Amino acid sequence: MTHMGYILNGNELRSGGMIRIKLREIAQKKGISQGKLSRRADVDLRTVQRIYKNPFTNISLYTLDKLAIALDVDASELIETVRES
Repeated sequence: MTHMGYILNGNELRSGGMIRIKLREIAQKKGISQGKLSRRADVDLRTVQRIYKNPFTNISLYTLDKLAIALDVDASELIETVRES
């Protein structure tokens, strides 16, 4: 299966904010371990661990979608814009 290589970029946005991936919070709320999430989403465990360690890391939209499906949430629920204060 091929997919477009769009990247969800955790770097600074033009608005001055940053995109944060809320994977840890949502997975923990649902009682899903990193290993189980990795298997459900068919995403490498190291990728899940990298997102847990740095929620501002870059990931593809394809990976974001796979994680959202595995968590039974809309992909938009996994991201938030964090504005610098």
